[in-house]
Amino acid sequence: MFKKILIANRGEIACRVIRTARKMGIATVAVYSDADARAPHVRLADEAVRLGPPPASESYLNADLIVLACKETGAEAVHPGYGFLSERESFARRLAEEGIVFIGPPPAAIAAMGDKIESKKLALAAGVSVVPGFIGEIRDTDHAVEIANSITYPVMMKASAGGGGKGMRLAYSELDVRETFESVKREGLASFGDDRVFIEKFVESPRHIEIQLLGDQHGTILYLGERECSVQRRHQKVVEEAPSPFVTPEMRKQMGEQAVALAQAVGYFSAGTVEFIAGADRSFYFLEMNTRLQVEHPVTELVTGLDLVEQMIRVAAGEKLTLAQEDVTLNGWAVENRVYAEDPYRGFLPSTGRLVRYRPPLGKEGVRVDDGVAEGGEVSMFYDPMIAKLITYGGDREQAIDLQIAALDSFVIDGIGHNLDFLSALMQHPRFRAGALTTGFIAEEFPEGFTGAPADERLKRNLAALGGLVASAEAERARHIDGQLGTPLKTPVLWIAQIDGDEFEVRVEGDTVLVGSDALTFDARYTPGQTLLEAIIDDEPLTVKVERRGSSWLFTTRGARHKVRVLTPRSAAHSRHMIAKTPPDLSKYLLCPMPGLLTMLHVAEGEKVEAGQPLAVVEAMKMENILRAEKAGTVASVAAKPGDSLAVDAVILEFE
Repeated sequence: MFKKILIANRGEIACRVIRTARKMGIATVAVYSDADARAPHVRLADEAVRLGPPPASESYLNADLIVLACKETGAEAVHPGYGFLSERESFARRLAEEGIVFIGPPPAAIAAMGDKIESKKLALAAGVSVVPGFIGEIRDTDHAVEIANSITYPVMMKASAGGGGKGMRLAYSELDVRETFESVKREGLASFGDDRVFIEKFVESPRHIEIQLLGDQHGTILYLGERECSVQRRHQKVVEEAPSPFVTPEMRKQMGEQAVALAQAVGYFSAGTVEFIAGADRSFYFLEMNTRLQVEHPVTELVTGLDLVEQMIRVAAGEKLTLAQEDVTLNGWAVENRVYAEDPYRGFLPSTGRLVRYRPPLGKEGVRVDDGVAEGGEVSMFYDPMIAKLITYGGDREQAIDLQIAALDSFVIDGIGHNLDFLSALMQHPRFRAGALTTGFIAEEFPEGFTGAPADERLKRNLAALGGLVASAEAERARHIDGQLGTPLKTPVLWIAQIDGDEFEVRVEGDTVLVGSDALTFDARYTPGQTLLEAIIDDEPLTVKVERRGSSWLFTTRGARHKVRVLTPRSAAHSRHMIAKTPPDLSKYLLCPMPGLLTMLHVAEGEKVEAGQPLAVVEAMKMENILRAEKAGTVASVAAKPGDSLAVDAVILEFE
């Protein structure tokens, strides 16, 4: 067994590998860029080596620096995590040449499966079902249009070396292909150093289901069940679960055996994943093979009881697997939510900045948090926007989902935008709970974007009760302030709580709370300044994040933010006569929706535009975002030029 390994990665996956290595008694070496000098993975490792400046190309993607760090520290092996160099055949070969073990599959297997065009040819030869498409070089946009027309729409264009949702576009017409083919090539080149693209038929109403593989260097390859990864946004996975509510035992066996056949065809060992797309009739087709540990591996670990990182290390050290296929059993249910630095209330725009407050729901039964950030740390513009992975495990699917809802309510993140509310809304959605999923689930159920999960009358009533409790606690504290003039203050008993346009009369007397005529069984304590308010109302637990917003409160729970205004009856009567402020009209501006780089500007001053016409392209988090005209008009002035770094809400264009 190795005495020391280096983790060629950052963030949560680096922390994840370090913890398992420590459990195995193996010393660890972390590497870091200047942006990560104070990151948790650096502190967690036994040693740490600086690589270079923040850009990945000058740090985490520089194989020479990784090899040098191994030699300086005496690391015998390298775990690549996911992303960065994890699927670079050249990196695995370089390590082998230097006498350093790559904790992953052999270079030949990485090369065979890393090229999506060649991998489809290999899958066909191995008897694996594949999606109809064009396998070969695409010369230019006209050639891409010709291919798409022959396959028939809709088609999916993908960067050959792509992954993680980057370099992918769905085209429903020739116009779509012409508009986005070059964008796919550019994203592929920028993210993976390869601008080749392939085109395949898009299976409508599809599910994304993947099979986890584990093999050793002695010829044994096992499949460890499937993961349901259909809940995606812009081809980026958001929710994963194991097992799938759709897959039958017969289907699992067929998919698993095809995945194993493909792995055997390329001499695979270590952990790997074969991704399939499945139709409503339970037909399935090969998508790609990921020759690395997947982001979503924890759900498989929880239902199988295996530590996949440990198994990867043991396999790399030459050990045999100690289990056979018949020993693999799936117990219970696991769900994973990816917590991203993005604002769902603003079209999921990327968010960067300091984590002013970061308090994950640790220590709760059935809840696991894999993260690589800490309170006071930065979410950088240079890397992936994932903050953490929230994983729950229960005896069945419903229990695992309910644990997610409770854990998301208890997860506190301040300082940057995040998607906690959106994830909670997904967990509560009737269609998700029924397991009726497709990769179009988010687009279909949230066509107008996200404004918060709907609140029923029961939840509003409970929030009103908590509003009365909070107002009473604040009033009681105010009553004890020294040096007050006039008649001593008394804590009001009766309050009017205004929530989302509704009013509730709330009476708080000791431990008794009445909302209207409803007497609630109430167990909650609140101290002014408290961030999380945990309550049990009518025997049901409810956790609410409490924030002061001027004269109101912002209560966040169950996937939505609720403005709660709690007034005395007299103040409430007066407030009804206050004139509401009208927000300014910004419709005549094209504003930058996120911090990013303006890479293209398609229009000039005086030019007429039509609704839906592309106006500009902003690059953020390695993704190109096309900004389109919301309505027809004429460009009055241009305030930015390509190459400008823009802040959120910076003006790009002004219309007449």
